[in-house]
Amino acid sequence: MKKVSLLLLLAISTLSFQACSDKKKENADSVENADNANEVKEDKGTGQTEDTNEFAVKAANGGMLEVELGRLAQEKAQSKDVKEFGAMMVTDHSKANEEMKALASSKNITLPTTLGEDEQKHVNELTKLSGADFDKKYVSMMVDDHKEDIKLFKEAADDDKTDADVKAFAVKTLPTLQKHMEHITELDKKIN
Repeated sequence: MKKVSLLLLLAISTLSFQACSDKKKENADSVENADNANEVKEDKGTGQTEDTNEFAVKAANGGMLEVELGRLAQEKAQSKDVKEFGAMMVTDHSKANEEMKALASSKNITLPTTLGEDEQKHVNELTKLSGADFDKKYVSMMVDDHKEDIKLFKEAADDDKTDADVKAFAVKTLPTLQKHMEHITELDKKIN
């Protein structure tokens, strides 16, 4: 009987430990945490609308990705043009990220503090590459990413449910993103 009790206690302990471990994994994604915090604020009436929150979180996460990948490009790229594009990403997106942080703070919007899991996978993937392989993958990612960014910012700029100040940020930032898209499209033609 002691053996059965001991085994039962061990099984319960193992399951409890596993449940705690799974809970930690669930809460590790900064983007999900920001989304959850914003949802709570919205439900309490102290936050912004879902559209505003969603845009702010995605824009902040994307901006952090652009900066991180831009730094990698400055370090690992073979092409001078790719290195220069990376530097432009760091400069332009750092500026936009600071504006978004200030805006979010004034609007009681929680932003992610680190990259989301999907974005971190992109960083990890590019970290393993260098030279021409890095250049091709980075440029391809930037083309795809800027297509998504432009769509996101256009939607926010046209959405009547988005907070007016957040909407103004989207409108103001959109031309810079379009300039980036033109530049990276030209680079893509050269490299690929």
